[in-house]
Amino acid sequence: MSADDRIAAAIAGDRSAQAALLTELLPRVRNLVRYFLRTDDIDDSVQEGLVAILRGLPSYRGEGTLASWSDRIVARIAMEEARKRRRALTHEPPDEAAIQDGGDGAEPGDYLARRRVVRALDALSAELRETLVLHHVLEMSVQEIAAELAIPAETVRSRLRNGRSYLRERLTAGERRSP
Repeated sequence: MSADDRIAAAIAGDRSAQAALLTELLPRVRNLVRYFLRTDDIDDSVQEGLVAILRGLPSYRGEGTLASWSDRIVARIAMEEARKRRRALTHEPPDEAAIQDGGDGAEPGDYLARRRVVRALDALSAELRETLVLHHVLEMSVQEIAAELAIPAETVRSRLRNGRSYLRERLTAGERRSP
């Protein structure tokens, strides 16, 4: 069964096709939610994202990849959860030892590099991290990010510039310290 056939079957209500689709998307959804929430306590948000994908499937028009379409749904849910957590403001430092492996079969060196990037992202403010993830992970344009976050495009550009600068500084400092 092709990917398009599986998507069509899932839209039509075939439970096994839906389960296969969600199983395929699960690692991607977990990683994306993790980028936004900076914690291991992501299971509820991941589940909410998967349910939203399933409910929204009938609106999927096939104009882009299903992964890109689902990324935007999950990003909105994760950003809203991050906002709720900030409002609650029980600000606890991120648990840096708990970084999820995407399960994509990457080489150990790739995993370590990803881990360093995730740690650097964790150190960013929520605003900078959200902007960087939307731009570099979800490949949204500056105008799309401005509309999504309801901020001026120049603010998006500034956040991207500041976030990249901080990441570059932090990652090159880490390289100088490693043997």
